[in-house]
Amino acid sequence: MTDLLLRTVRRVGTSGAPCDVRIVGGRIEAVAPAGTLDPAPGADADVVETDGAWLGPGLVDHHVHFDQWALVRRRVDVSACTSAEATADALAAVARTGVADLVLVGHGYRDGTWPRPARRELLDRAAPGLPVVVISADLHAAWCNALALAHCSALLGRQLDVGDDGVLREQDAFDVTAVLSRVPDDVLDGWVAEAVDAAAARGVTRVVDLEMVFGLDRWTRRVHAGTDGLRVDSGVYPGELDAAIARGLRTGDVVDGTRGLVRMGPFKVITDGSLGTRTAAMASGDGVLAYPFADLVAMVRRAVDAGFVPAVHAIGDRANTLALDVFEAVGARGSIEHAQLLLDIDVDRFARLGVVASVQPEHAMDDRDIADRYWADVTDRAFPFASLHRAGAELRLGSDAPVAPLDPWVSMAAAVGRDRDGRTPWHPAERLSALTAWRGSTEGGRVGVAVGDVADVVLLAADPLAVADSAALRHAEVLATAIAGRFTHRDL
Repeated sequence: MTDLLLRTVRRVGTSGAPCDVRIVGGRIEAVAPAGTLDPAPGADADVVETDGAWLGPGLVDHHVHFDQWALVRRRVDVSACTSAEATADALAAVARTGVADLVLVGHGYRDGTWPRPARRELLDRAAPGLPVVVISADLHAAWCNALALAHCSALLGRQLDVGDDGVLREQDAFDVTAVLSRVPDDVLDGWVAEAVDAAAARGVTRVVDLEMVFGLDRWTRRVHAGTDGLRVDSGVYPGELDAAIARGLRTGDVVDGTRGLVRMGPFKVITDGSLGTRTAAMASGDGVLAYPFADLVAMVRRAVDAGFVPAVHAIGDRANTLALDVFEAVGARGSIEHAQLLLDIDVDRFARLGVVASVQPEHAMDDRDIADRYWADVTDRAFPFASLHRAGAELRLGSDAPVAPLDPWVSMAAAVGRDRDGRTPWHPAERLSALTAWRGSTEGGRVGVAVGDVADVVLLAADPLAVADSAALRHAEVLATAIAGRFTHRDL
């Protein structure tokens, strides 16, 4: 292991006085005034002149679907299309190039504000003779043409039932996405390696991977093959919980042979749908719940008793109440993933029950128009980041990639500004301070680095706690990223 000596850095969360930082054996061994430290005696050290760069803890994306993120980076991006017709036209243009092989797959449609709904015949005409599937931005729906429905039904071994719109929702959509994700291991691993490099280039040192297919063994294989630019906590869903328990796994277990990079993650369970697909479970009675309360309690209790920390997906206010009730019944701590709409009486329960609010701030920017259309009378309690913080809840920030980009600066900017693209802030009373957003994006809420810390660090061109506006924060310049003092990205 090569030691590091970083000269003339400024530490985030301090006065900003220049200093030298020495990293030995993967930990910060010494911090002293600039120009006073030398490499450790006899060490093979890399001496880096930083010219006043800002040094902080590495960034964490607390909610990703990493395989899907790697796959989406190679699919047709239709997120800018504002109608069903425009989406079909974009796919038709790609079909005419002949680049699609077996299935033409698009990603990112948001039909909640379209002037006319999706229709299957639009995709039938867009690419005659070719199966076409468009996966929604939130992953909870898949719009298919007739050939795609037949193709996916054959792969699944069951007939997919759908109306004239060609849209599958919730479990059917998840199943179709899963079969479309079946690519050879070496191909997917190569795409994942590129996505790992891209994450490291944005300062990310750890992700919590909540891919819907058990990923611990895949990540172990990837590390053995040299994809070692991230620490990964890999979760498990109900369908594979018993197998994970039988292996003796528990949340936090480090996988042997991965140099500490891969750990068993949380137990993930989905309680409701999504805002974009209009399936979030609402107090009004709208939306869907995936499980009855008693089944959720039994499932979460089994996971907790086996040593797993629960991470419960809840979008709508009814689903969040249900999720909090489950935590209270089981007497467990864990996280609610998303927490997009809360009843006022539930905000205080997060801190009281020790439940983390794992939120994805960019979703507020992506969904503000659809929220104003479908949740018009309750958007003052949608994405209530500041309310949760004031109530004492622990906030952890993430992207839910590929729903939003795997880029913590995008998440922090959305949390701090509640704005994007020059629009006025949306419910600005729920904005977070830069400090709170930064804490939510680091390991254990760390602000700065200190002697004794594991050297998972990022070097930045500017102080992230003093960036003037959210637009600048969104495009923060990352100079270098390191895990245990080993560079995973370097641009200085």
